[in-house]
Amino acid sequence: MARHWLDELVDRLEEGLRRRLEGKGVVIINGGLSVSGLQHIGRLRGEVLLGEAVRRELERRGYRVRQLLTLYTVDPWKGKKAQRMQFTDQREAERFVGWPLKDVPDPKGCHRSWVEHYWSDFGPYLGEFTDGRIEIVTTEELYRGPFRELILREVLPNREKIREIINKYRGRKPYPEDWIPVEPRCARCGRIDKARALRVTGDGRVEYVCSNCGYHGYADLSDVKLNWRIEWAGVWKVLSVDFEPYGKDHATPGGSRDSCAELSVKVFNYEPPLGEWYEWVSYRFGGREADMSSSSFTGMTPREWLMVAHPQILRFLFFYTHPHKRVVVDPLQIPQYYEQYYRAERVYFGVEEAEDKEYLRRTYELSHPKEPPERLPAQVPYTHAAILAQLIPPERIGEALERLKRTGHLPEEPDEYSLEWVRGLLEKAGRWVEAYKPSGLRVSILESLDPGLVKELKYKEVFAELAERLEKLEDWREDGIKQAMIEATSSLSGRERREFYREFYRVFVGEDRGPRAAPLLSLLEKDFVIARLREAAGVGGGE
Repeated sequence: MARHWLDELVDRLEEGLRRRLEGKGVVIINGGLSVSGLQHIGRLRGEVLLGEAVRRELERRGYRVRQLLTLYTVDPWKGKKAQRMQFTDQREAERFVGWPLKDVPDPKGCHRSWVEHYWSDFGPYLGEFTDGRIEIVTTEELYRGPFRELILREVLPNREKIREIINKYRGRKPYPEDWIPVEPRCARCGRIDKARALRVTGDGRVEYVCSNCGYHGYADLSDVKLNWRIEWAGVWKVLSVDFEPYGKDHATPGGSRDSCAELSVKVFNYEPPLGEWYEWVSYRFGGREADMSSSSFTGMTPREWLMVAHPQILRFLFFYTHPHKRVVVDPLQIPQYYEQYYRAERVYFGVEEAEDKEYLRRTYELSHPKEPPERLPAQVPYTHAAILAQLIPPERIGEALERLKRTGHLPEEPDEYSLEWVRGLLEKAGRWVEAYKPSGLRVSILESLDPGLVKELKYKEVFAELAERLEKLEDWREDGIKQAMIEATSSLSGRERREFYREFYRVFVGEDRGPRAAPLLSLLEKDFVIARLREAAGVGGGE
């Protein structure tokens, strides 16, 4: 793991790119997304972040690069169950089946269309996850522009060659000899997957008949859709694409990308772009795991991720793992993701050693949408932030920061990067607890002790001893508190120690369990903790 996979990938790409750049000058990187539903964070991995990382490394090596992201907005809406369920009236939604995605109405009524609604949780947040230099293209724009000329000059004159190539890969239901490779949108029922083209007129219109509603009419070439294989190869040609990542479903030898590559060469006289395939991102929550899916509405969106975690953390997960390997995202594991990131951060700044030092350093560098900080920032554990966010409301952020200074997690004079990071962390961790209700981290400190509970407590002497030991601590920090707790419970057996901690949590949070004891106490006021322990021991204000 000495060298990062990204650098090895760009090394392999360079030779091919030099050949492609003769007489061109600018490398074009593209990614493609169909806005068929939930725009989940898995879509960031290959189509956005892999392309961005390649672009930035090529630029570092002296190349001029543009990065595009093509949205396939003319694809027919399939009307899967999960898609129909977004509508209040699912039977009414069935009439939109086969419509171009761009024409399907917003099921929630807050945007102009289906595409606008679901893109709103993805597109506006690209600037948080990237350096903001991605240009958005839609196939709707392409059909109104360069695709019209492409259809007239290259698709229609080569229709027989196209039919032979596609039928070779299609297998079942080959296209007949009279097939015209454009699919008009029916002016009556709105579907773009049921109208059969009969002929193309001299003025660039398509005569068609719709097998869904029987309508016979004419459509302009800007209001049609190409077979998806032709469309994909056409995107390469009109956008002059040099590199494009693609999902593993297209990577099979003799599969979909190979068919598009053959169309690209034999029909459009265009060398297919260089590429790199990537594995899916899975989503695990509530004991279930499944591939993130747009049309099945499985996963979480970039907006939802940013509510509970920094973008650097997701980038770290993606760039640490080779694109050919699966990444599983589990929202309940976000505290562990932060710990992995913090470890790489310490290695990057030379305060911790690791066997895979260079790989971690490079991954940490890639984790930043722009530049890494200049020095090691404050590293507040996510679980600490989650606890503190429950103890101190957001409007008292200054008090929360002071607590972190006292516990040593934040320096007395923090730099601007650390302050911004920790402020964001407290907000995100607080939302995470509310949204996912993680076991053992939900906490609400009892305002007072029930005298009845105090009478029931079995380990009053241990509470009294712990209070004495904690009162002697000069620094109210986790390590010292932990040592005091170890010493106060050292005479207990394993069973007795478990019983004591059940009582401990009942005294502070009213439950039999809770967050780790030492971190919890470190985030509370020292005087309050000692008074509560003495009250539990029967020597405080509770008696």
